[in-house]
Amino acid sequence: MWDMEREPYPSDLADEQWALIEPMITAWKQSRVARSATGNPGSCDLREVVNAIFYQNRTGCQWRYLPHDFPAWSAVFYYFGLWREDGLDQRIQELLRCEVRERARRLEDPSLVIIDTQSVRAAAGVPKTTTGLDANKKVSGRKRGLAVDVLGLIIGVVVLAASVHDNAAGTTLLDQAAERCGMRLEKALVDQGFKDEVIIHGALMDIDVEVVRRNPEDQGKGFVPQPKRWVVEQVNGTLMLHRRLAREYDHRPDTSASRVYWASIANMTRRLTTSAPTWRDTLGLAA
Repeated sequence: MWDMEREPYPSDLADEQWALIEPMITAWKQSRVARSATGNPGSCDLREVVNAIFYQNRTGCQWRYLPHDFPAWSAVFYYFGLWREDGLDQRIQELLRCEVRERARRLEDPSLVIIDTQSVRAAAGVPKTTTGLDANKKVSGRKRGLAVDVLGLIIGVVVLAASVHDNAAGTTLLDQAAERCGMRLEKALVDQGFKDEVIIHGALMDIDVEVVRRNPEDQGKGFVPQPKRWVVEQVNGTLMLHRRLAREYDHRPDTSASRVYWASIANMTRRLTTSAPTWRDTLGLAA
């Protein structure tokens, strides 16, 4: 058991959850030490750094408002930036995604992805050079694009100004999905906001991009979930439980993308260590 001197927060990693990501962080640290001129590994507890990132993501607090029983906010900020630049957040997210898919008795990489964008308002102080107005949704801020599989696991993330057309997000997400899924990827589902540019870009990579159109009979009914495409809407809703993602607070779009990866990591560590009740358990409770 981990000997922790402070009272735990709900967002903290349990021992079995830390065991899922600790090998990759240890390998990163050893690689960093090997490249260091001094060879000094540093004294910061990296598990506590991850806990602080999870805490901030979940509560939405500012860097300087991190509780004092975490490592110094400047140290957490330092490691967050290093891991973002080194792509460690993406690699951990990819490893956990493969483990979740294997547990669900699926191949590591999906053959189908669902792509969508969501415009998120920007807080005061976010640079205007990285934001814009989504004229269709009347939202001033940034556009967050996701590519997910049918299990709701994130394959790709892109953060752009809200004024940028969905096509730019769609082509970037197709590139990310093709890179991370390889030859397995055959099809992508998008909504009517994506135009021919995305379809053509997919065809050049041998990916069939299908535009899922609303049923005319659903006109005027408000939000009606579309078959398979509803999964990405569910993922967007789950991410909003992490308050740091409910609004764009970060100056850099790649920092916002990194927060999505850390939110996904937090969700998947729980998913891999929490047993879902079986239908027998459900019947027993009902009885």
